Amino acid sequence: MTAPAGMGRWIQTFVAAQAAELDAARNTQLAYARDLNDFADWLSDKDLDFAKATQDDVEGYLIDCDAQGLARATRARRLSAIRQLYRFAFEEGWRADNPAIRIRGPGKAKTLPKTLSVAQVARLLQAARDSGADAVRNTCLMELLYATGMRVTELVSLPVSAARGDPRMLLVRGKGGKERLVPLSPPARMAVRNWLAARDAIEAARVKDGHPESKALFPARGKAGHMTRQRFFTLIKELAAVAGIDPADVTPHTMRHAFATHLLAGGADLRAIQIMLGHADVATTEIYTHVLDETLSELVLTHHPLAQTAAKA
Repeated sequence: MTAPAGMGRWIQTFVAAQAAELDAARNTQLAYARDLNDFADWLSDKDLDFAKATQDDVEGYLIDCDAQGLARATRARRLSAIRQLYRFAFEEGWRADNPAIRIRGPGKAKTLPKTLSVAQVARLLQAARDSGADAVRNTCLMELLYATGMRVTELVSLPVSAARGDPRMLLVRGKGGKERLVPLSPPARMAVRNWLAARDAIEAARVKDGHPESKALFPARGKAGHMTRQRFFTLIKELAAVAGIDPADVTPHTMRHAFATHLLAGGADLRAIQIMLGHADVATTEIYTHVLDETLSELVLTHHPLAQTAAKA
């Protein structure tokens, strides 16, 4: 197959293939495009393109990224995008080689995920209940997030059909289009029931005014038809401020970490947590055992009488 003319066409074709063949999420497609466009700009400045770049050129780009002070995770992600582009180009016959195949990435820093205490989560949930006109919706969002450990995109894009019939479990469509069932706690089920009643009343009024009925559990007027990730990110920061928690310490993913860590502390099976989080590999889930170990160690050092005696000696 003849290679497309221009690096922009390479990127468009590659991203479209990822969407069609691997069902890559919209956010994943955008991330690929951003990273590859940055590499394309760097090559253009040196009168190069994807077809001519060598292993030395790819390595030079990564060295330049490091010199700019980009985080290790960002550099690893960009190399991953470049590798996948060139693997695709090789498979399609656009190039006879893959100049990125032998390059070792910087890897990701092995840092423990930030999480929240049970008391902090309780304060966030209370802040949602006290959030005025949007309290019913906000309570449903926060209860679902903590009860299921869903990713933010999975949460805001839930179809209303998934919540009909007072289900004890929700069917969630995750990364790569993979589906999984997550159980709902009694408070989460109650929050869903309350929000459905309020949501349906709002939607009925909109339909009466000539608007089409939304299929989303959390409708919005934007192009996506549902609350955006960005809006929920802002919302959870607002709730954190009301709850007396530093907003910098609270993100949707922090709540996902809290869900996993609190379950593990309560004796839940690691494999069960893996399934509920939608992790492909249990090794990803195992990091929460380290979070728990660190928390327990701190608890012992802070409260054990012999530890306190040793600290004073």
